[in-house]
Amino acid sequence: MRVVRFDKGDGTYGFGVLEDGSERVMVLADNPLYSPNKIQATGQILQLQDIRLVAPVIPASKVVCVGKNYLEHIKEFGSEVPPAPILFIKPNTSVIGPDAPIVLPKWSHEVHHEVELGVVIKHPAKDIKPEDWKDYVFGYLVGNDVSARDAQRADKQWTRAKSFDTSCPLGPWITVDPSLDVQNLRIRSSVDGETRQDDTTANMMHPVAELVAYISAAMTLLPGDVILTGTPAGVGPIEDGQRVTCEIKGLGTLSNPVKR
Repeated sequence: MRVVRFDKGDGTYGFGVLEDGSERVMVLADNPLYSPNKIQATGQILQLQDIRLVAPVIPASKVVCVGKNYLEHIKEFGSEVPPAPILFIKPNTSVIGPDAPIVLPKWSHEVHHEVELGVVIKHPAKDIKPEDWKDYVFGYLVGNDVSARDAQRADKQWTRAKSFDTSCPLGPWITVDPSLDVQNLRIRSSVDGETRQDDTTANMMHPVAELVAYISAAMTLLPGDVILTGTPAGVGPIEDGQRVTCEIKGLGTLSNPVKR
């Protein structure tokens, strides 16, 4: 099942289920993230080509990101391997959806793309066990942890560099599939059609089960929170006028123009 969020064209948003193998969107009565066991259809059917998809979730609380979770990405920056997952948070004001522009901030001249697997939380989670992680997950999406490298170096920490408006594209939908093998997904990014990143989630140093449990020990995860699980090697700059495309096999393709 693929859950979409779309612009109704009147300043309001709706939710729907994109039927497998078709362009038909079954409109839902409510946000399924806050009633995941009570998904109710309105009976209305829309065509995908007739609606504009937006970010499938705008977290009411937070986007929790994991840094340095692929060994080759650590090597390309000449960094040391951290003894435990590195965590940071993006605010919900950084979130945009498919085809929305990534707006390069005036104060940065070295902005990079970072394709990442996103995990969407459905139940409050605190101090959970790794073996129970799937009980708290609603689904998965494609994310792009856009990062201002010059600010990251200058500030000696990551808040400004990774939290600016439009720095967190999410989408194109939420894939709800409890049987999905999230540690065996091809993950790619390209800029103007040129491949930049190409790896597999099997190469995560800390798998998703460990990350969900580790983060829940530090902070309570709430329904609609998103975990971005780290990026593989191949990150690089994006410039005004380019288009960055992030893809995870089985989860879809997220593409955004870049504007100064």
